[in-house]
Amino acid sequence: MEIFFLHLLNYFFFTFHTLLVLFNLFGWVFPKSRKLHFISLLLTFFSWGVMGIWKGFGYCFLTNWHYQVLRKLGERGMPNSYISFLIEKRTGWLPNADLVNTLTLTFTLVAFACSLWVNFFRRK
Repeated sequence: MEIFFLHLLNYFFFTFHTLLVLFNLFGWVFPKSRKLHFISLLLTFFSWGVMGIWKGFGYCFLTNWHYQVLRKLGERGMPNSYISFLIEKRTGWLPNADLVNTLTLTFTLVAFACSLWVNFFRRK
């Protein structure tokens, strides 16, 4: 029963976390989700920066929880970045960590700027 629960958690984290990444990048596009998008990005930055003070910059509690499940399922050698993990799982290719981290931060900051614009500066 425990192994079934672990697999269920794995699918949940994989689905939820992947959708959250996509939402963090594109949630600003849809008027009904703009405020939630802004809050989601603030929580993401809190995890990366504030929690990162103790765990290392870029720390993500969802990645940590998912990796705990994967380790119990026997997975080893996972990259630090969840984006790298997704790329490797989908393509078999593990990209350079610095490149992934730079692009992840860049695209997230662009999404944040877009969110700021549509939530606070754009005339309605």
